Amino acid sequence: MNKLAVVVLAAGQGTRMKSNLPKILHRIAGRPMIEYVLDAVAGVSSDKAVLVVGHGADAVRAVLGDSVTYVLQEQQLGTGHAVLQARPVLEGRADTVAVLYGDMPLLLPTTLQSLVRTHQSGTAPITMLTCIYEDSMGFGRILRDGDGHVLGIVEEAQATSEQKAIKELNCGIYCYQAQWLWEHLPRLPVSSKGEYYLTDLVGIAVAQGQSVQAVIVPDAQETLGVNDRAHLSHVEGVVRQRIREQLMHSGVTLIDPATTYVEADVVVGQDTVIQPNTHLEGKTRVGANCVLGPNSIVRDSTIGDDCRVEASVLEGALLEKNVSVGPFGHLRKGAHLAEGVHMGNFGEVKNSYLGPGSKMGHFSYLGDTTVGADVNIGCGTVTCNFDGKDKHTTVIEEGAFIGSGTMLVAPVTVGARAVIGAGSVVTHDVPPDSTAYGVPARVQRKSEEKGSESGS
Repeated sequence: MNKLAVVVLAAGQGTRMKSNLPKILHRIAGRPMIEYVLDAVAGVSSDKAVLVVGHGADAVRAVLGDSVTYVLQEQQLGTGHAVLQARPVLEGRADTVAVLYGDMPLLLPTTLQSLVRTHQSGTAPITMLTCIYEDSMGFGRILRDGDGHVLGIVEEAQATSEQKAIKELNCGIYCYQAQWLWEHLPRLPVSSKGEYYLTDLVGIAVAQGQSVQAVIVPDAQETLGVNDRAHLSHVEGVVRQRIREQLMHSGVTLIDPATTYVEADVVVGQDTVIQPNTHLEGKTRVGANCVLGPNSIVRDSTIGDDCRVEASVLEGALLEKNVSVGPFGHLRKGAHLAEGVHMGNFGEVKNSYLGPGSKMGHFSYLGDTTVGADVNIGCGTVTCNFDGKDKHTTVIEEGAFIGSGTMLVAPVTVGARAVIGAGSVVTHDVPPDSTAYGVPARVQRKSEEKGSESGS
């Protein structure tokens, strides 16, 4: 049957992180590190991973929901004890049990696949992942005989000088024959610290005369764990470099990759150019043939094809095709710019829609506003949408012209093709095809009735 179950160990407190946040929830390129591990697991098994939790279990559940099966290790008594907690939910349900750590976010699915494939094609009770690395990283050394057979693992603290010179290291990632694992876990010896370690299973298997297989990971960097903020920073750099390379291979131009910051869930279309010091974050989606930056931040936003965002900040915004923003624009949550919209420098839009072809001049603010097609918003226009207690809406219908320095005091509607004179304060609705100006603005009758005015 060769059915596989995966156990991910994540119960430790992670004291070296010096944080109230569980270690596995610290973010790497915008995602909790545990999600990278679970992605690797998804590459070998369609079943939910069993996640052994302890410290901060409630916080972990709040983030991961029902995507995993939880097992609680109330007392942290070592890795062997942690896996033993999974026995009640896994025994008899799988032929192979893989075990790995929740703080190894660089492990690739292909590496885990190789480990599982090697194990299931052989007869050894244990197959382990090892790496060759100059820096021991505190890992145990792999002991082999003259024929290359694995004899055991010696931890760095107990290793002799000769053993410390060994470059093959134990990564702490294993595959086990399930029946053998559940039989021998309760037999692990207790360490001097009062804990039970998975590494001792290797010695038990060898003492029984059984072979232990070892798969050497192609890139030792995959096995790097996160124990403190320095490790977190290093791993973040590796993940971001992988993202940048993937983007460039998919047809995206990065003018200066070292100063381009793209998070893991971002999608960018072909032939888009990303200028230096640009940050793409969250669930951002960018179309084809765009130019972003320099010095732009785009967070949880959608940008259509052929757009340009220069030195601007977008947060929860939607840009349709052929939109230009900036420099120094700010699109806040709910901003929606339709096809062909131009938003000039030092403009801000919040919870507002700008219709196709509309132009918003510089030094302007639109909040809680609906703008029709082909509207001109002059320099310095402000929608006064907040009265100190409630937010109110402004409607500017198609073809209207809003002169520079206009204050639109919501709630208010400016009708289609209406013209608002520069410097006006509009406190009442302006009919279509009319002109209003002044403080407060007064409405001039329609063109066929010129010559008299009525108060607004």
